[in-house]
Amino acid sequence: MSKDDRAKDKLARKDFEKELKKLHGELVALQQWVVREGLKVCIVFEGRDGAGKGGCIKAITERVSPRVFRVIALPSPSSRERSQMYIQRYIPHLPAAGEIVIFDRSWYNRAGVERVMGFTKMDDVERFLRIVPSVEKAIVESGVVLIKLWLEVSEEEQTRRLQDRIDDPRKIWKLSPMDLDSYSRWYDYSRARDDMFAATDSPHAPWYVVPSDDKRRARLNVIHHILRTVPYESPPREKIKLPKRQKRGGYHEPSHPYRYVEPVF
Repeated sequence: MSKDDRAKDKLARKDFEKELKKLHGELVALQQWVVREGLKVCIVFEGRDGAGKGGCIKAITERVSPRVFRVIALPSPSSRERSQMYIQRYIPHLPAAGEIVIFDRSWYNRAGVERVMGFTKMDDVERFLRIVPSVEKAIVESGVVLIKLWLEVSEEEQTRRLQDRIDDPRKIWKLSPMDLDSYSRWYDYSRARDDMFAATDSPHAPWYVVPSDDKRRARLNVIHHILRTVPYESPPREKIKLPKRQKRGGYHEPSHPYRYVEPVF
């Protein structure tokens, strides 16, 4: 498919924004239901570098409360954390009642970046892959709705996006030396992904793959999948009417010499 054909096939911004507005309304309803019913929801985002995880998370969270939708993006482990049981640093961030927790990368770092970049031994990776289905079963049986999403991007589109990060000063912060190093290891990541799916795509915690070459379609499909997966209803709304403002009661505007921001625009 040529570049022009791909551009024609991508969802138009107008259509995207129209559908996103509807889905945002449903996410607000989901938020209210989760709080009201004390549900616990955990959403795991994984995928290749440049696959669009951050954009999907932003699309989910931009119209909801950060006190309900909590985004967890952990930094590299400290020396103390490296000495702990591997899953230990993630457990405290799992949702309590009335919360939706979104992991921007998760415990699956061990099966992905740590394996590919040689940060951990293969024995540790294999042990992780054997153990994690049982851990996730315990999480699900505790009442957590666990949603695991893998965003898959093509080689060509990943190259275009990473090059865009290099060329655009607004995006250069998204590009780390590790991104550049991992870029050359496409098939090492493919092998790691394949082994991860084979070991951890379980009936109680299945993986769902999201093709993300078209970012707009991917964002809509991710939100739609979340709304389908989490059982919710739109809570009843009372009619809201703004109250009357109080009377001035002798108030006078002050003569304080306010300092105003320079009106450049």
